[in-house]
Parts: sequence; C-alpha cells; structure tokens
Amino acid sequence: MNQVNVIKTIQENRTKKNIFAQKIFFGITIFPVILTLIVAIALFFRAFPILSEYQLSDLLFGEVWRPNQGLFGFRPFILGTIWVTTVGVILAVPACLLVSIYLAEYAHARTRSIAKPILDLLAAIPPVVYGVWGLLSIVPFVDDVLAPLAEGRLDSVPLLSVTQPTGFGILAGGIVLAVMIAPLIISVTFEVLSTVPNDLRHASLGVGATQWQTIRNVVIPQTLPGIIAAIVLGASRALGETIAVLMVVGNVPNIPTSIFDTAYPLPALIANNYGEMMSIPLYDAALLGAALVLLVVILIFNILSTLVLQRMLRRK
Repeated sequence: MNQVNVIKTIQENRTKKNIFAQKIFFGITIFPVILTLIVAIALFFRAFPILSEYQLSDLLFGEVWRPNQGLFGFRPFILGTIWVTTVGVILAVPACLLVSIYLAEYAHARTRSIAKPILDLLAAIPPVVYGVWGLLSIVPFVDDVLAPLAEGRLDSVPLLSVTQPTGFGILAGGIVLAVMIAPLIISVTFEVLSTVPNDLRHASLGVGATQWQTIRNVVIPQTLPGIIAAIVLGASRALGETIAVLMVVGNVPNIPTSIFDTAYPLPALIANNYGEMMSIPLYDAALLGAALVLLVVILIFNILSTLVLQRMLRRK
C-alpha cells in the first residue's frame, strides 16, 4: 500500500512539474505577441495627436510631405519602402535558391564547411558597413554602367526608364538589400533542403531520374513551404532595414516610377528626422505614425505569408 502511495505521489509531482513547465513555455512563447501589442499600442498613443487632427486616408494617400506647412503625406515613403524591398527580394531570391540547391545537393562536404562560416560572417556584418560599400561601389556602378545602359537601350521599358541620371536610387538600395538578406535566405533554405530524407532522393534516382529531375520533382515540392518561409524572413528584414538603405537610396520624398528613381523609405524617414525639428507641431506624432505604419505593413505582410503557407500545407 505504501508503494502505491509513493507511486501516486511521484506521478502527481511529475504532473505538477509538467503543468508548471507547460505554463512557463507558454508564457515565453506568448511574450513576443504581447511585446508586439505593447509596441503597437504605445506607437498608437504617441501618434494619436496627428491621427485625431487628420483623416487616416489623407495621411496614407497624401503625396506631399511638408511638415512646416502641416502637410504629412506618407504615400511617397510607403511606396519607396515597397519599391526598394521588392527590388531587393527579386534580385536576391533566384541567386539564393541556386546557391542553396548547390550547397545542399551538389557541393562537396568540404565546400559546405567553407561556405557556411562565410555565410554566417556575411550575416553578422553591421548594416552600416554594407551602406558604406554601397556608397563607394554600388552607387558609382549604377551611375556609370547601369543607368547609361538603360538610358540608351532600355528606355522604352517603363520600369527601366532613367528620369534622373544618378546612382542614388531604388536600384542601388535594392542591390545592397539583396546582398544583406542573401545569407539569411541561403542559410534557411539550405537547412530546409537538408531535411528531405535521402531515401526519397535514392528512390527517384533508382527509377532513372537525373539529379536535377530529382531536385525539381521531389526535393523542391517537399520543401516549398519552407523555402517560401525563408524568402518571407528575408523580405521582413528588408522591410525594416534602415542605415544601409538610407545611405544609397537618395532620400527624396517623391513617388517612384522607375528603379532608377530616388526614394525615401519609412525607416530612413524615421532615422533621419526623429529628434530634430521637434518644435514643428505634430512632427513627433507624424514620425511615430510612420513607425506605426511600418509596423502594420510588416505585420500584414507576415500574416498574409503565413496564410499562404498554411493553404499550401493543407493542399499537400
């Protein structure tokens, strides 16, 4: 009887410990959600003065940014953020996928052992270093090579027309962003591709498929949600990048019509102006409103991406 009581006591203790550990892990898991809500609420209250003064549609779709005259149009900054991020992701994704496939499927183990630390090193480089590199290398390259090429041969293509022959602009910012997010996308995609069991590869090769056919028809379909998740992570980082883009994008609040146009992303607006000219009425609230808009844009982007991933997983 005593042994039974001891066993029950041990089981009860284990159950209590499991419940306690479950609550701790749940709290740790829910903490980022709570922190995001706290940040969003704090930004909303700090931006409330301008939200109560102007209609939200006037702020989001206004095209003029003249705080001295009480004009706070966020549209050029929102479009600038979208343009630079889109160009960066478009430039990064194809190369990153090819590199990831090579490392996961073709490369020798020694090549992987060399490539992985280099990718980690690239991911750890401070953004300001990328910005200086873009300022010294990418901006002159765009100005001297790509802009004249587009002006002479590709000017009939709307997105490639050169309206201002300068190296500072969306293309330079996109190239810098592409290089910055590449290590993240490559690393995550490589890990995702490595999760595919070798038995599936051997089965495909065993029925006569080539290695590329195996990758295209077996490996990639199995890991497509993970690949999309890696791209989403890279795009999320690109959306919030500040210093590197700020140094090469031109920082002119206009509505872009070409990748060679200058732009002024939301993070650059906040970094450039917060703490200055606070004597202007509602200026502080406008900048914190821009931060709130950026947070909402990133949240919407991640939520939509999550929904797409879940739909793909259900189809599988």
